[in-house]
Amino acid sequence: MSNLLGKRFVCEVCGTETLCIKSGEGTIHCCDQEMKLQAPKPLPSSD
Repeated sequence: MSNLLGKRFVCEVCGTETLCIKSGEGTIHCCDQEMKLQAPKPLPSSD
């Protein structure tokens, strides 16, 4: 899996969030397990 610039990752154990600032191959680890890609937060409507 390649890490894409601007994607956010979260640790399911401790809740640490990280932002990818340089793309490349490999995986991001925290607490001895792979961090999961964080889902984008919806923008508020401008009604």
